[in-house]
Amino acid sequence: MFYRKGLMWFSSLVLLIFITGLLSPSFAEEGNKKKNLPPRAISISPEYTGVIIPKGESVSVDLIVTNGGRRDEDINLSVIEIPKGWDAWIKTYSYAVSGVHVKSDKSRTLTFRAEPEKNIPPGKYKFKIKAQSADGKLTDVCYLTITIKKKEEGKRFKNVQITTSYPVLRGPTDASFEFSLEVENKMDKDTIFNLSAKGPPNWEINFKPAYEEKYISSLRVKSDRSETMAVEVKPNPLSKPGKYPIKIKVSSEKASAEADLMVILTGIYKMDVGTTSGLLSLNALQGKEANISFYVKNSGSATLRNIKFLSFKPENWKVKFTPERIESIPPGEIKQVEVSITPAEQALVGDYSVSISVEGDKVNKDMELRVTVKASTAWTWIGIGIIVFVLLGLVSLFMKLGRR
Repeated sequence: MFYRKGLMWFSSLVLLIFITGLLSPSFAEEGNKKKNLPPRAISISPEYTGVIIPKGESVSVDLIVTNGGRRDEDINLSVIEIPKGWDAWIKTYSYAVSGVHVKSDKSRTLTFRAEPEKNIPPGKYKFKIKAQSADGKLTDVCYLTITIKKKEEGKRFKNVQITTSYPVLRGPTDASFEFSLEVENKMDKDTIFNLSAKGPPNWEINFKPAYEEKYISSLRVKSDRSETMAVEVKPNPLSKPGKYPIKIKVSSEKASAEADLMVILTGIYKMDVGTTSGLLSLNALQGKEANISFYVKNSGSATLRNIKFLSFKPENWKVKFTPERIESIPPGEIKQVEVSITPAEQALVGDYSVSISVEGDKVNKDMELRVTVKASTAWTWIGIGIIVFVLLGLVSLFMKLGRR
């Protein structure tokens, strides 16, 4: 009886010590590294620094306010130089604004609005726009030049006129562009106008009625009235980034008019992410760093900019990227990124998922890694030591009992 009770007590004690050693957590400090940004930095710039308009028209241009620092900023905005005969302000949607809150490493887009007086003559007019931090320590300025010339948009003819509010559209090569044109019939009878377009080779250009999806080749306009139509433009997928002019013509037996449009292609934004071996798995030990490398390839025709890396990982795990961000990748180039993954000290043995998100200004890509956590080799030796210790204890106990 004494032998059985002693053996059970000794075995329970050894088992308790072993389990306690396995389950005791050791939490490592985990801190997020600050972004590789200056302490504070702000900038302001118009989307277009120069605009040409016909006489009598107003101007609306996107205004980009950027916070390139590590802290959020309240930025005051003002138009500090306005030419005589103009009224100018900064607005968003339906109201004017004098300041904007911009988070760290983010941008906000507002609208610069300028309206000329009726009798303002043709010429160049320069505006100065100022951005200043709320504490007055950071300042940036930008300039916008508006050139007024005689109204040529749509080339006026005696009996018909074409006008458009947005003759220039900008976007990626694989996008579809749609212009809105207004055709005004100044003749004293209803007229059917034939529609034609001249653009770059292998581009698809079609005419559509306003708010309808069917294609048309002619447009009926009542006397002394106007009709709105859409011009849908689909670039050739092989077109390179650049400016592409398009000429639109409406004509009848007694009148004709032309309008000049333009598409600015920025290229195709496309990103590929993966490993050179094609494997998306790795082994790691509890609390020990494991490394794997992956590539980021620009497989499009436009430069990828401001590429960041984010991770979605189990609790108390660490994921580190080297480099932490990539400023730009030209078309066709590849950048290598090293990622180190450290499981938590208390992580159980098994398979885990770590998701990696690669984010650029225009395109994002996700990748999922499978991490197999194995027990540390130190525990193997500890387990062997405990087994040896238990065996020695049992042998000693048998020897003592045998002498009795």
